[in-house]
Amino acid sequence: MRTRFILIQTSHAGNVGAAARAMKTMGFDDLVLVAPRWPNVLRREETIQRASGALDVLENARIVATLDEALDGMSHLCATAMTPRDFGPPAAAPRAHFETLLKRERVTHDAQARAAEVASNAEPAATEAGVAFLFGSERFGMANEDVYRCHVALSIPTNPGFGSLNLGAAIQVIAYEWRQALGGFAVQDATSIRVQADAAQVAGMLAHWEQALTGIGFLDPAAPKKLMPRLNQLFNRAQLSPEEIHILRGVAKAMIETAQAKR
Repeated sequence: MRTRFILIQTSHAGNVGAAARAMKTMGFDDLVLVAPRWPNVLRREETIQRASGALDVLENARIVATLDEALDGMSHLCATAMTPRDFGPPAAAPRAHFETLLKRERVTHDAQARAAEVASNAEPAATEAGVAFLFGSERFGMANEDVYRCHVALSIPTNPGFGSLNLGAAIQVIAYEWRQALGGFAVQDATSIRVQADAAQVAGMLAHWEQALTGIGFLDPAAPKKLMPRLNQLFNRAQLSPEEIHILRGVAKAMIETAQAKR
């Protein structure tokens, strides 16, 4: 499903940059602004600074005069309206609604596939062209007539005593929940892949430690008991890296040099 984020009459340039950043972190890039306060909002310094590197999203963003233009090609419309209304689309939490929406899409896709098998010359059934997330002005939210056009009013579950989210934060939450519903991204390791020392490196380090422990009088070669086998098991459980082996051999070397200096 194509995904579009639509900001209606945005009044703060920084929020446009924050929206671009929130979208890019979740892998989305279709941003449309409807009658923003600043005609040059995409080029304003505050916008660029708040985008924090998501300049490609800003470069691809479009500014249109009406909501009709922004909705072109979109068939499932999601309002983001925290204020309860007496009339309008049903309210739903993003996660629950996205689950229902994607289940419906799968059913539709399967039905189309079966129809194609029955009649290869059948006209393809209509499919959902895409989902649009609509966000209103920071000053007065979404207008009722805009909410009424939507299929659902997404409501982010918040603290009942304080549900105030700024525009950038709300977009980040919706973008995250939608990305997770679509499958999400794998968690990236913060560190490089760990390389484990091989058996020969561990054996060499243990021999070095045996020499050092003997040198400081901790190990009696005449009665070694099970000290070295136990250390062997300890280091195997630790799954040492080559760098750690190097450190431990450095410790052993220092132990030997200290013992020799005292003789």
